[in-house]
Amino acid sequence: MLTALEVVTVVVVGVMVGVEFSVAFVINPILNALPEDSGQLGRAHGGRMLGAVMPVWYIGSLVLSAVWAIAGWHHDGAGLVVIAGALLILSVIMSLLLLVPINNRGKTWTPDNRPADWKEQMNRWDRFHYVRVAVIIAAFALLVAALA
Repeated sequence: MLTALEVVTVVVVGVMVGVEFSVAFVINPILNALPEDSGQLGRAHGGRMLGAVMPVWYIGSLVLSAVWAIAGWHHDGAGLVVIAGALLILSVIMSLLLLVPINNRGKTWTPDNRPADWKEQMNRWDRFHYVRVAVIIAAFALLVAALA
């Protein structure tokens, strides 16, 4: 049973990392290169779509890691799982304090109502997102190492 929990946790966190990595290094650069208002409209749509899914994914990843840490407390790698869980907590805090406020504004923007500094706000979101991606990659690496 613990092995199944470990595998499910690693897969769920790993896919989340892949999605967030692709947002940072594939999707947003593509959107930023589109002409005229297309990139801003794409980012607004992505903010609405992923803004609905990612909270469940982040909290679910954290819960799975916590259950793994508790269930596997006396097994090798438990300390790595606890550290990974702490990093996932950090990613949730970063999301709530830094990224969600910008996303909540950006997902409502259209070419007619966006603020003059919308590009600066998107650049700030991107910088915070890069840090968050690094944090969740570290958490994922620790979870994988805990399996070894």
